[in-house]
Amino acid sequence: MKHLSEIKQTVRLLNKVGLHARPAAMFVQAANGFKSEIKVEKKGKEVDAKSILGILSLAAEYNDEVTIKANGEDAEDAIRKLVDLVNSKFGEE
Repeated sequence: MKHLSEIKQTVRLLNKVGLHARPAAMFVQAANGFKSEIKVEKKGKEVDAKSILGILSLAAEYNDEVTIKANGEDAEDAIRKLVDLVNSKFGEE
């Protein structure tokens, strides 16, 4: 398996509830659409972006910064889609 370079981008959660229930489910569903390994990191804690329990365990709230990291053949597309999802406030408001 060839190892591609990791792509990462830090985003601020601007939706009112952060990465809880519905936004977390949307995020995990989007992440699962990609082959790449995707991780989310907040304040040094890193979890699998394809795991709802992992995402919820970050307890990421409004205005928190999280770093999305992807490694694999579709990493760029994955980062773009997940960053867009966060920036769209998960369709809230």
